[in-house]
Amino acid sequence: MQLRRHVGTFIGSAFALGRADNDHQSALRVAISIVVPSLVLLCLGRPELTIYAVFGAFTAMFGRSESHQLRLRHQLQAAAVLTTGAGIGMLLSINHMPVWGVVATEAIFAGLFSIVADAAALKPAGPFFGIFALGACASVPMSVPLWTAASITAGSAACAVLVGFAGWVRYRHWQPGAVRAVTPLARSRIPAIGMQSLRYLIAVGVAGVTGNAAGIGHAYWAMAAAATPLSAPDLPGRVGRGIHRILGTLVGLGVTACIMLLQPGTTALAILVMALAFPTELLMSRHYGLALIFFTPLILVVTLLADPSDPFTLIRDRGVETILGAVVGIVVVVMSGSTRHRPERPA
Repeated sequence: MQLRRHVGTFIGSAFALGRADNDHQSALRVAISIVVPSLVLLCLGRPELTIYAVFGAFTAMFGRSESHQLRLRHQLQAAAVLTTGAGIGMLLSINHMPVWGVVATEAIFAGLFSIVADAAALKPAGPFFGIFALGACASVPMSVPLWTAASITAGSAACAVLVGFAGWVRYRHWQPGAVRAVTPLARSRIPAIGMQSLRYLIAVGVAGVTGNAAGIGHAYWAMAAAATPLSAPDLPGRVGRGIHRILGTLVGLGVTACIMLLQPGTTALAILVMALAFPTELLMSRHYGLALIFFTPLILVVTLLADPSDPFTLIRDRGVETILGAVVGIVVVVMSGSTRHRPERPA
């Protein structure tokens, strides 16, 4: 009966858009944060380095509806997670870490990043972007010195923080003593945060081991997909998030395939990354599945720029790994009975 009720809840909300909350403003900040460093790299003739800029620019996705000083604090915390994840991935890449070593490292850091993200009450919740940055940067060959790639990520993150704080120059609105809203999980006792960390460790680790053992390629995509369901606040939301991950990615892969049939050049691909940033963030908080229709080609194009290969092989790998990882994540949240951390009722 309870499972039937959860299924009904998901079906009822699967195609519903969430409430609008100045999404265009946040989307514009994210777009600017991605466009500026990406355009610089394009003008310098190094679009293959866009992957490092994009993961730093994802800092702009945090603190979307907060006041300027709270957003500043929030984005600095997010930037620390993103640059650390990307930096670890770069170290693994430059030292040619075997795939199994990458899987183990990413699983361990998924658990650690989960603790950091929950303690800091990051929103988007969870360590997804940190572990995604780690896996993506570890999977592409380093064509520049470590300090160069790390500087691009850090500089891009700094650009995102400046863009997020830029509105203060106009409004000069400061709230002394303002405190960020904290999620129920962040207020809970240490064992609850530890249990969530264990879920991430298990889900990401199992997905990575399974994906790598299957020999499909790009196991970090399965690991990122496995982390996705855990970020929602309750069981129906987590299962729904996993299903949205699968369906949105598959549609996004169809869009990517259509783009690749046109055989766009490197410059066109770099411009496409910039164009996809706005609709991704515009929809991210309102409907995760729809946002993935734009996020999926963005990530695939960035991957192709960093490590050119057959795009249709990448599309196949992305689809299979996403389904595998999302299923693993859903199984973990269902088996762990993670229904305790429900969102607070509005006052």
